[in-house]
Amino acid sequence: MKLALPTPAQPLRIGTRGSPLALAQAHETRDRLAAAFDLPAEAFVIEVIKTTGDRVLDRPLKEIGGKGLFTREIEDAMLEGRIDIAVHSMKDMPTLQPTGLVLDCYLPREDVRDAFVSHDVAGLADLPQGAVVGSSSLRRRAQLAHRRPDLTLVEFRGNVQTRMQKLADGVAVATFLAMAGLRRLGMTDVARGAIAPEDMLPAVAQGAIGIERRAEDTRAGAMLEAIHDGPTGQRLAAERAYLARLDGSCETPIAGLAELDGGTLRLRGEILRTDGSDALSDSVSGPVEDGPEMGRALAATLLDRAPEGFFDWRTA
Repeated sequence: MKLALPTPAQPLRIGTRGSPLALAQAHETRDRLAAAFDLPAEAFVIEVIKTTGDRVLDRPLKEIGGKGLFTREIEDAMLEGRIDIAVHSMKDMPTLQPTGLVLDCYLPREDVRDAFVSHDVAGLADLPQGAVVGSSSLRRRAQLAHRRPDLTLVEFRGNVQTRMQKLADGVAVATFLAMAGLRRLGMTDVARGAIAPEDMLPAVAQGAIGIERRAEDTRAGAMLEAIHDGPTGQRLAAERAYLARLDGSCETPIAGLAELDGGTLRLRGEILRTDGSDALSDSVSGPVEDGPEMGRALAATLLDRAPEGFFDWRTA
């Protein structure tokens, strides 16, 4: 059966958050689909959907519900038929999708590293004693507190532009952003430099874009298959299996990174107490097809080593 492609009269509706980065990711998805099927940009409509995570900016994510805050309203719109596909930053995605939705398309992964951002300080190692550093990421805050317990850490939510303004206003002397986001926005000059994963292991799925669809939508499935990046999918299969076994959310400081070398996959993981007082790390390597099993095994190893209450954020 011939695939019924979208047209300007009956476009494919792409759901996304409304931040500049989210829109850049939606435009990249649209452009890849347009190129794959020789379609005009007018065959697609980008629908901006405001999520709870976008509306509530004055409280830490852990207090208002975790990762689903950036996806729930978009997924509801898809289930209701108001949009056809949804573009997500994969580090924001829960490990389980709502019944009726599938996530099986990933674009080629960008730079996975964290970026050090400051107007006045050259790099992470140059932060002065007691410096005020802003971050909304529980993972980054725990990693910093573990490595530099002298630092003062403050909540720092908002998009790239908002965070840069907070630095200019003196709320903090430094913050961290994802290099992937800066690259997609053409703003790499904002970063003083990228932090090697050996110094700060990134969030699970950092740098990856995922596209979600309704399970029964065969047209969307066929179109997304044409732009899916296999190696990114293999890496995320291991990382997300690791995260799922740890029951990871925005309330748990978890880092993880899978890398490919031919047919071999290496997965590194780190879990931390939320106050940074303790950190556990390990790695595992094996055939790429065993990635999910390796992810679950690495998580089990770290959990076996972690004392009771290791992830209790209320003690931080």
